[in-house]
Amino acid sequence: MQEMFTDDVLSLISDTKEVHIETRSGDRSYQTVIWIVVNHNDVFCRSVRGESGKWYQRTLRDPNVRLHVGDWVLDAMSVPAHDPESIERASEALRRKYPRGGSLDAMLMSETLGTTIRLEPREPTTS
Repeated sequence: MQEMFTDDVLSLISDTKEVHIETRSGDRSYQTVIWIVVNHNDVFCRSVRGESGKWYQRTLRDPNVRLHVGDWVLDAMSVPAHDPESIERASEALRRKYPRGGSLDAMLMSETLGTTIRLEPREPTTS
């Protein structure tokens, strides 16, 4: 059974509009602002740039990421969530959390749906 984020972490993620995801490429780390949502205790994000999003490409190569949410830093594992149910649940949560308009519309375009990722907690690593 997959481990879940605590209720406190889920609330923090739900209440925070923009989160930084830290990804790695070799020895270098990058932080990118992402939209992140919670739906039934699952945490989802999606690349607004579709498959061309650099942070998304880095998560495919190395799924170990860090989330910077307010003052918290959370170690997470990115898991592709390309199944129709996960894509719809992420889209539903995006519609609830973020205002209507161009950015939300871009997150719901068919070109971006396949970049849906579920984030799961993981044990911290030393780096």
